[in-house]
Amino acid sequence: MNNLKKWTRRLIMTILFLAALFTTFQSISGVNAKTIMVSMETGSDSMTDYDGTYLTNDDRLLGLAMKELNHKSKDQTLISSSEEVKGKKPTLEEKDWSQYPSTTVVATGYTAGYESTGKNPNDPEFGITYSGVKVKRDLYSTIAADLNVFPIGTILFVPKYGFGVVADKGGAIKGNRLDLYYETVSDVYKEWGKKTIKVYVVKRGDGQLTEKKLRQLNEMKPMQVFRQQFLKSKKE
Repeated sequence: MNNLKKWTRRLIMTILFLAALFTTFQSISGVNAKTIMVSMETGSDSMTDYDGTYLTNDDRLLGLAMKELNHKSKDQTLISSSEEVKGKKPTLEEKDWSQYPSTTVVATGYTAGYESTGKNPNDPEFGITYSGVKVKRDLYSTIAADLNVFPIGTILFVPKYGFGVVADKGGAIKGNRLDLYYETVSDVYKEWGKKTIKVYVVKRGDGQLTEKKLRQLNEMKPMQVFRQQFLKSKKE
């Protein structure tokens, strides 16, 4: 009987230790049990985000990187007897992008209008990219590239512009050239013009892009901390 009690006590202590260890792992890595189970059940390295959004390895790593930056961006308020000091929220520009492959490109701006595409608003194909998705200026914007260099679906980080997802191509876009989507011609001239700039390849595309995938990228939870920054920059 004493041995039974002793082993029962040891078993309970072991279970409590493992539970504490797993909780600590969750808090450090940001990976929850549901995520791990999905990965194990599918036999894949892919995972789902906390809201059920399907993420590839590259998407998950990007999400975790943005989550880390999000964590660092939260206000740290220091209260003294006479003043309150708030830390500055970092931007995407301040992230260390050196871990990603980079290349120098000549980037110009374009719109969905006749001046860029030869299409008018009454054209059924107006605003529709080569990939089939609608043009979008958002946290992840649609951009045009030479598909031999950057296949459809490639995600680039373009300093001073943000994330661009290759969704389109253009007759004049050959080699290391990009066309960045803007909503108006005045936006193109005011915000961009023409620049030679280093861009970072966050994820190489597989030749496909859907409205659902583009929406999922723009709705990734770790990215929402930057939405106010993006909206504010559009107003300025």
